[in-house]
Amino acid sequence: MAKKKLLHFDGLYGDLTSNKKESYIFLELIKTRSESFNWMIKPHVHTHLYQVFCIESGQVVLESSEKKIPIKTPAIAVIPPGTLHGLQYNPAVKGYILTLSDTIFEALFFNSGSLLLNFDSLKAISFTSQKSEFKKLVNIIQQADVEIFNERTGKKLLLYALLSQFFIALLRVSETGNSNALPDTNQTILYYRKFIQSVKINDTPKTIPAYAGKMGISAVHLNRICNHVCGKSALLIVQEHLIEQSKNYLSHSSNSIAEIAYHLNFEYPNYFARLFKKITGITPTEFRKNKRN
Repeated sequence: MAKKKLLHFDGLYGDLTSNKKESYIFLELIKTRSESFNWMIKPHVHTHLYQVFCIESGQVVLESSEKKIPIKTPAIAVIPPGTLHGLQYNPAVKGYILTLSDTIFEALFFNSGSLLLNFDSLKAISFTSQKSEFKKLVNIIQQADVEIFNERTGKKLLLYALLSQFFIALLRVSETGNSNALPDTNQTILYYRKFIQSVKINDTPKTIPAYAGKMGISAVHLNRICNHVCGKSALLIVQEHLIEQSKNYLSHSSNSIAEIAYHLNFEYPNYFARLFKKITGITPTEFRKNKRN
């Protein structure tokens, strides 16, 4: 029996021939793609794409590497690059999917790097009690739709302005009032994000000095940056990323634990198992068993 593999797409879901460009941006109705897959989008990963699901109505279940999350509509979910996600819809679902490259997304916040940190992990916001705010965000998406598929004077400038407005408005809605904002020191934030990106896209994990050297800074400086931004060492960030990757394989592939360890470049499977338990509190075997129950 063929082994079950973790799905990766460089472009949109189901498109195996796509070659993502740095300027990639696309908008479509949820129905357009989902209906052809019988309303079931299997768990998968986009390495360089952000996706925004603007769901007006219908029943939706979002699956992450950890759990399945029923979403109360209307709602907006933002999926950053490298984040495992799957979706189950009912045929009555209505809404939009915005897809844009990480290059474009980062360009939107070029002068405000700390805002990017708000989108480093999966974000799902229900608007059941803020429907008027949701309508405003849908209106921005609809304006962006017009710009994406037409060639008019100042297209890029206006499109970037609309997208910036959308994401800032989304952040304001999601604010809890617990202000613990980071100082907007762009150089620090840019170093941190460059490190995170390197960790995510490198098939072979590097040593911390190697990551730091690639950015032209010392390992000590890199550790200071990571501790300042997220309260973790650079090494712990690398280790946690590897464990998150392993969860995807444990949940959505039939690879053995040893095969997963070697795939993630652990020299010894028992070291992988120890690190997994240290970070998650359970063994890889227990994690896989829990996901299957």
